[in-house]
Amino acid sequence: MTGLSPEQLMLAAMLVPLAAAVLIPLFHRVPNLRECVTLLAAAAQVFIVWSLFAHVQAGARPELMAWQVVPGLALAFKVEPLGMLFALVAGSLWIVNSIYSIGYMRGNGEPRQTTFYVCFAVAIASAMGLAFAKNLFTLFVFYEALTLSTYPLVTHKATPEAMRASRVYLMLLLGTSMLLLLPAIIATGFLAGTLDFTPGGILSGNVSATVMGLLLGLFMFGIGKAALMPFHFWLPAAMVAPTPVSALLHAVAVVKAGAFAVLKIVVYIFGIETLAASGANWWLMVAASTTLLLASAIAMTKDNLKARLAYSTVSQLSYVVLGASLAVSAGIVGGAMQIAMHALGKITLFFCAGAIYVATHKTEISEMEGLGRKMPLTFCAFLVGALSIIGLPPLGGSWVKWWLMLGAFDAGQIAVVFVLMASSLLSILYLLPVFLRGMFTFSPRPASVGAAAPHGDHPVPDGLERKYWLVVLAPCITAAGCIVVFAYADRIAAFIAPIVTR
Repeated sequence: MTGLSPEQLMLAAMLVPLAAAVLIPLFHRVPNLRECVTLLAAAAQVFIVWSLFAHVQAGARPELMAWQVVPGLALAFKVEPLGMLFALVAGSLWIVNSIYSIGYMRGNGEPRQTTFYVCFAVAIASAMGLAFAKNLFTLFVFYEALTLSTYPLVTHKATPEAMRASRVYLMLLLGTSMLLLLPAIIATGFLAGTLDFTPGGILSGNVSATVMGLLLGLFMFGIGKAALMPFHFWLPAAMVAPTPVSALLHAVAVVKAGAFAVLKIVVYIFGIETLAASGANWWLMVAASTTLLLASAIAMTKDNLKARLAYSTVSQLSYVVLGASLAVSAGIVGGAMQIAMHALGKITLFFCAGAIYVATHKTEISEMEGLGRKMPLTFCAFLVGALSIIGLPPLGGSWVKWWLMLGAFDAGQIAVVFVLMASSLLSILYLLPVFLRGMFTFSPRPASVGAAAPHGDHPVPDGLERKYWLVVLAPCITAAGCIVVFAYADRIAAFIAPIVTR
């Protein structure tokens, strides 16, 4: 398709964002050229990842050996369907987020915009390296690179609140990875004799059920980006960052890296048959279900829109962990589909939150009464994203619930079905009121023209969406994506299925 081999495309997917990170600072005095570099690199990335997808769909499994540290320990890459799905999500959404970022950063007068675009590009490169990791060592290297490259984005505003949030972000993510994930990787290498991701897993016959349970705990809590309670605090804290960063954290790369790592390790390190036979997955099922419901309940209490969406993400990430904990094929397919479906739905919601902020500087849901009549496209896009997260057809998120319920029945875990139903109900209760409040007025208005307006109630001019069209265009694109992926869910499932069939 491109004249490049699959191996060359894989390498290009990792190097193009890095090249952009090098070129962007050269044009820091010419914003139009700086952002042109970002858009061109992001467009090239879309072309590259979809070209690579065509090869992988046809059965190719390209590999690269970058650097052998010592015999048996190498920085190596291999593309398989699960990693390809993650690369498609991160690579495709980069360009939409870049379009949005231009409107947001300029419209909001954000400082240090060059640094923002550089770090964003490095984060995308890190996500690509993680997606294509052939072994646990490579996954760990790029997992840490993603943490370090996004840290400056969390500190972007340089306010005391941002600095406190960034410390929580760095300490929690580095702490869990160094104290839990790294020991798990070392122990796995010692016990199994390899760190390579292998179909069916590498632990079968090498460890007892007790040791497998301990390793599972180290891995699952060591992957702090999966935000499994109680290691979830970094995610709400990081909402102090600009909205394009929130979109990166929640939809494009960071939490999706955590969700991807959970599935990759369960499928290729533990093996779903081995994990199910050991019985070590029961506590993970309980932990994921608890996180799912508790985070949803907390989301209902938040008036700040981004805080509500942050706790929604904590809840929605647990769908992936829950699917992995079922240790059946349908659960893995459902968890993998959640990576893509949640990305589109949640990035739409954050784009809408940012559009509202740029246009009106309103952040609290209680301040948004009637605002939807001034910003109808934004609030309609929000509704589409919300309904996808809730899981209603004809939107992509509905298929996630379907596959996870199939997995729950296959695993004989009927209680999980009720957990999923309760989660959808809670999602309705914390997401739909945002749209309804925006479209309708519930509180009384001042009795006379001269009366003082309630606190936070300021006249909102017409034509907002025309003025800030870039931050409105992006959520409209991703909302349309929520509808499109509904029609292609069977193809996504068929693409993922080989990872759990041997």
